[in-house]
Amino acid sequence: MMADAEFDLSAWMADQLAHVEQALSTWVPPQAVGGLGASMRYAVLDGGKRLRPLLVLAAARAVDAEDSQAALRAACAVELIHAYSLVHDDMPCMDDDVLRRGKPTVHVEFGEAQALLAGDALQTLAFELLTPTDPDTVPPAVQAALCGLLARASGHAGMAGGQAIDLASVGVVLTEAQLRQMHHLKTGALLRASVLLGAACGLPTTGSATVQQALTDYGNAIGLAFQVVDDILDVTADSATLGKTAGKDAAADKPTYVALMGLAASQAYASRLLDDALAALDASGLSAASTQALRALAGMVVNRTK
Repeated sequence: MMADAEFDLSAWMADQLAHVEQALSTWVPPQAVGGLGASMRYAVLDGGKRLRPLLVLAAARAVDAEDSQAALRAACAVELIHAYSLVHDDMPCMDDDVLRRGKPTVHVEFGEAQALLAGDALQTLAFELLTPTDPDTVPPAVQAALCGLLARASGHAGMAGGQAIDLASVGVVLTEAQLRQMHHLKTGALLRASVLLGAACGLPTTGSATVQQALTDYGNAIGLAFQVVDDILDVTADSATLGKTAGKDAAADKPTYVALMGLAASQAYASRLLDDALAALDASGLSAASTQALRALAGMVVNRTK
């Protein structure tokens, strides 16, 4: 506990995010043809919590790979996947939203066709970052592991599948198990993958089945906690604070934890999920010092106000 008390999350985040922002600015090409560069950079730069990159780097820190080129590339790649998903989710054919990260959504700013292409280009750029041609930059075995993790978390068995369930569930009353499964895929898969991507950068250090299971359990817990808190903030915060349209889920008659459980029960559930995440780290066998950032990020997820 003494190690946790001494950990300065704000300072660690500022240092790591400076590297991520610089890398994203370098790797998201302004010169992409047909105006794609402008729309891609608009979607990614200068906004967002960057939780997924931070989870990658915190997990890499836990396995002594925080400063590796693989970790930085994985952190940026997962943010590109997240950004592409938001561009597409905001479009009229999906959630039809006009505000994201405190500014007009990409399709409002650049038109629907350009937004669709920008999302496509961001998705493929993520895998370009994970597969540099110089094998000394990221070893081929690590490249393969990272690509597999990110692809599985993004596709039909992950984020895309969860979004499909979400769209099919408008106006439908889901059980808690059904709601949990939807969010396990839609939001949780990419958050869990962020943790496992960071751990994979330390191969073969993370070969222990105990460590892998513990980090998976941690990722599952904070992935669901993030969504529960999102549902809470949708009814307790305003649009200016959130940087996106507040009350949108209720207005669209979407299933949420607050609608299912009530506000107080949802808040209590988020707290229990935080306990689960911290217990998973306790069971990992990793040192308390190495998991400081993961512990602090779990607290940030549950206690955030936007």
